[in-house]
Amino acid sequence: MTLTLEPILHSAGIDPTAALAIRHAYVREHEDTGLPGIHSDSTDAEILAYTSEQSAKPHIFPVSPPGIWVVFIREGGNRARLWSVLENRGETSNDGALRTFDLVESEHMAELRNRLVIGWRSPRTWRLNGPTAAGYPVMEIADAQPVPFPGFDGLVLDHAQLQAVMREHRYASWRTALTSVIGVNLITDTRDGRQYVGKAEGDESIRQRWSAYATNGHGSNVELRTLDPTTFRFSLLRVFDPATPTRQIDAAESHYKHAFDTRTHGLNRN
Repeated sequence: MTLTLEPILHSAGIDPTAALAIRHAYVREHEDTGLPGIHSDSTDAEILAYTSEQSAKPHIFPVSPPGIWVVFIREGGNRARLWSVLENRGETSNDGALRTFDLVESEHMAELRNRLVIGWRSPRTWRLNGPTAAGYPVMEIADAQPVPFPGFDGLVLDHAQLQAVMREHRYASWRTALTSVIGVNLITDTRDGRQYVGKAEGDESIRQRWSAYATNGHGSNVELRTLDPTTFRFSLLRVFDPATPTRQIDAAESHYKHAFDTRTHGLNRN
């Protein structure tokens, strides 16, 4: 059974009936508007600007385009590689010949950018309604490019990023690094600035502790159970070798609780 784009759209929370698929090709000039095209060295900002400008002719571009645009770049033959998913926030100008839209990059299918390749069955068609595109076959999902580990001092992750680090292949080196240490971490609730100081000690690595946070948002900590983890930001205050005595980890945790005053003005209860 051939895998199609439809289940991938659904798994990303995209309703095909509320989406538009666009396939760009590298051209010197846009055939509908006469404006400069894009090329292999075009930046994401240039591709976004190019996508935001569409013909005002209703037979060329929909009068009321949907809120989600799934944008591909043509490759050899009938292959089209996912560039990004855009959120259409509405038309900003229309001079009778050219319409401009306010488009912003969406996190939908972000993990598949430049990896997902579909077979674009209509070589002369550059846009499709969502249900039609949903039936197109998936030809390839390439391995993700590894993301370099930024170092323990460079880790600042929101909850969605933490979940990605714990499950995606491109973050394998991050998980290896986090498995190798124990220590003290900081969780900040960005809604009100309150903070929680916690620790991973003994046989529990930072990876294990953060995996629990990624799974349920609270890691079984009573202080965090009633809060929305989507507003949490995770970072490390200090890391230790796993052989470090527990009393040294406890002392470091207590120091940071005192320094950040998280018992009185934060999320720590003790």
